Amino acid sequence: RLESLDISNTSVTDITAILACKDRLKSLTMHHLKCLKMTTTQILDVIRELKFLNHLDISDDKQFTSDIALRLLEQKDILPNLVSLDISGRKHVTDEAVETFVKQRPLMQFVGLLATDAGYSLFLTGEGNLKVSGEANETQISEALRRYSERAFFVREALFHLFSLTHFMENTKPEILKLVVVGMRNHPLNLPVQLAASACVFNLTKQDLAAGMPVRLLADVTHLLLKAMEHFPNHQQLQKNCLLSLCSDRILQDVPFNRFEAAKLVMQWLCNHEDQNMQRMAVAIISILAAKLSTEQTAQLGAELFIVRQLLQIVKQKTNQNVVDTTLKFTLSALWNLTDESPTTCRHFIENQGLELFMKVLESFPSESSIQQKVLGLLNNIAEVKELHSELMWEDFIDHISKLLHSVEVEVSYFAAGIIAHLISRGEQAWTLSRNQRASLLDELHSAILNWPTPECEMVAYRSFNPFFPLLGCFMTPGVQLWAVWAMQHVCSKNPARYCSMLIEEGGLHHLFNIKENTQTDADVQRIAVSILDSLEKHILRHGRPPPY
Repeated sequence: RLESLDISNTSVTDITAILACKDRLKSLTMHHLKCLKMTTTQILDVIRELKFLNHLDISDDKQFTSDIALRLLEQKDILPNLVSLDISGRKHVTDEAVETFVKQRPLMQFVGLLATDAGYSLFLTGEGNLKVSGEANETQISEALRRYSERAFFVREALFHLFSLTHFMENTKPEILKLVVVGMRNHPLNLPVQLAASACVFNLTKQDLAAGMPVRLLADVTHLLLKAMEHFPNHQQLQKNCLLSLCSDRILQDVPFNRFEAAKLVMQWLCNHEDQNMQRMAVAIISILAAKLSTEQTAQLGAELFIVRQLLQIVKQKTNQNVVDTTLKFTLSALWNLTDESPTTCRHFIENQGLELFMKVLESFPSESSIQQKVLGLLNNIAEVKELHSELMWEDFIDHISKLLHSVEVEVSYFAAGIIAHLISRGEQAWTLSRNQRASLLDELHSAILNWPTPECEMVAYRSFNPFFPLLGCFMTPGVQLWAVWAMQHVCSKNPARYCSMLIEEGGLHHLFNIKENTQTDADVQRIAVSILDSLEKHILRHGRPPPY
């Protein structure tokens, strides 16, 4: 017993055969019958016979100019048991005609009016017992996205109107974002759908709206945005929409997604476009993502030569223009994060004349402490790489860094000191410049560190303490040890939950006990080392974590 028939998108040319089951057919779906050869009158003659029909769908995607919907609505003695009528995408439909048709059939529960000119009257809002899919309000659009999730044209139409509706959205709407997600997921290779959906995602998650969205929902959205970027790499507006949505603290900081793949996609975009506003966003995203990657992922990302080259190109452009803006700051942060404990990326930096360029940056912006801090932070990463030591044995470079050691800004002085500490730590043989200068720098390093005030906030974030451990063994150069223990005490005091645990897990206690017990240890170094050990002991007592020694 055939009661439900769906012949949508088929090559059916004549529906007369349906009359064979006219006394039992309850549901007939005929969406987009592009090959139908019958006249409107002939079609209506068949429909008129289907007296037990509850659901009729004659929707279309606006391709045809047929007046079948209007003609159907004008019939008074037709489809007495109808509960649901879908005429979305049909021409010549009016509110008045729909209202009259529905009122003549008291059992009606749904009418589909998306992509028609109807649905704007008070009777058809869709907010009462009569459900309406349409474009006049949020309720109608939501109904459309729910019902038509498999129909790309209707999804795009609904999203197009949703975008306009959400332009000035003030309240978080996770239930609507879920519907957008379904549309994106069902039509991954449909550009119009992805374009409209990505624009809606931005409207629904911008600024504070993302804070009220469930993390899992945002994770789904982010995954789909990245897929869209991957599928349409050359479509500028789509890429722009996705970047706008991704440039959200909530998403970048709290939401789980493949940050490595995201960073690669954003970098590829950056290499192919020069839109200034988008460039700023792209480097902001990369700088934040790079800080969230594992050491292995950062190395893998930085190993892509084009990435370092492209970021250096942006720095060069801004420096030549003598412009300090957020793009420059984010680009420097990105390079700083990418070179962190990544010797390959550091080598790419040197090979692409990064050192010469960063010297120029320091000379061009002598009063910009935030720029100096980022530049020196990256140069610390270079100085940590033993194989690149000789590249930094450059007189002009050492002279400039030694001047910055005496900066009144503790952040600037700190990173300048770190570079000097790493270079001196490798012994006199590795120091190919003036020996007197090395001895003088060691004294200056020691006195500068003792003059630093205690910073109010955390100046720096470290992935691990491994680069510090070689410095802790430099008993012949206490200034080097002093910088290392000062740095360790700084982060352990500002963020004990993270750094005390890290220091214990990485075997830092052993190195600190060596300093404490060694009779050759400088008094200033010993004082700070003992202070760190006290902090670690308190941390172990509080968290019940036994030391690994």
